[in-house]
Amino acid sequence: MRAAVATVEATGPVAGHGIVRERPSHSTRSPKLLDRARVELRTAHYSRRTEQAYVHWIRRYIVFHGKRHPAEMGQDEVSSFLSSLAVDGRVAASTQNQALAALLFLYGRVLGVELPWLHDLVRARRPEHLPVVLSRNEVRAVLDCLTGTTKLMACLLYGGGLRLLECARLRVKDVDFEAHQIVVRGGKGGRDRVTLFPAVIHDPLRRHLEAVRRMHDADVRAGAGWVELPYALARKYPQAGREWAWQWVFPATRHYTERHSGERRRHHLHETVRQHAVRAAVRTVGISKPATCHTFRHSFATHLLEDGYDIRTVQALLGHRDVRTTMIYTHVLDRGPAGVRSPADALLAPTPAPPRLPPAPGTTEACYTARPRRLNPPVRGK
Repeated sequence: MRAAVATVEATGPVAGHGIVRERPSHSTRSPKLLDRARVELRTAHYSRRTEQAYVHWIRRYIVFHGKRHPAEMGQDEVSSFLSSLAVDGRVAASTQNQALAALLFLYGRVLGVELPWLHDLVRARRPEHLPVVLSRNEVRAVLDCLTGTTKLMACLLYGGGLRLLECARLRVKDVDFEAHQIVVRGGKGGRDRVTLFPAVIHDPLRRHLEAVRRMHDADVRAGAGWVELPYALARKYPQAGREWAWQWVFPATRHYTERHSGERRRHHLHETVRQHAVRAAVRTVGISKPATCHTFRHSFATHLLEDGYDIRTVQALLGHRDVRTTMIYTHVLDRGPAGVRSPADALLAPTPAPPRLPPAPGTTEACYTARPRRLNPPVRGK
């Protein structure tokens, strides 16, 4: 079967930022390349964001080499593209590895090309960075600057160690007030886990959910009130999209119409709302650290280790697959690495003055100390 030829409509002067479009093909020709990539990604149950990232890198790879079809290119073209990202684009090692993963998926899964050089490509070495951690006083100061929904969400980020999107995608059924826990569904890597539910926000979150329930009831009466359901649950349970248990804990303020079903839905609150609020609060407090929403998760893990909790417990609460990922927080404790005291503290610290002994009884100093002189003695004869 003849491969489809990719064409590009450039949207800017910079190469690599065009839109890849393919010529209209007849029914006898193979599907479009990017559509085939999307089908393979969804078949393998990759996340939506991974799909967007991989399609983006495949498009940039085609544009970089003058709109040539990937089947006509090989190891030299892949190496030159990755080198250009590092040298000209100065991208991080993680970004370069993501582009490489997208190209490996393109050749291995989409085009079905088994080339021996795919496994010989050198991956960029990722540097080890210590996470940014706020002290307890800094966390309290930032939370005090937040109000309303953004403060509730920030308390969940810090009190439960949630990621940004994990907090945004919380549904009503996943918050357990009786068991004091939160169930995170479909976290990073598609794994579920159970984490802490801070008791300090039980009452504020109850009041928030009461307001959300009134808004949802009004939407249902107006013919809306639908919500997006995972996988094929909408076909299995046609009315579940309107049930209260499936609604977002933090819904958006506006509706949107789903183009396939025509349902009027509410999406969850966009993550940029919290990011802007936290960034403004950090500037207001005057913290010089580059703190973001994810910093609350780092602070959550570090403060638990400071309180003496087992690292395996912290690993389970964070949802890390490998304990080595959790061990990075042991290097940012307030006690320093491994609790070792710097020798400069003992050498350069000011020497305290020796304690002064009390004077011996019967000496002049003892009498002076026992009977202090009056500053303004009375004048006799007056």
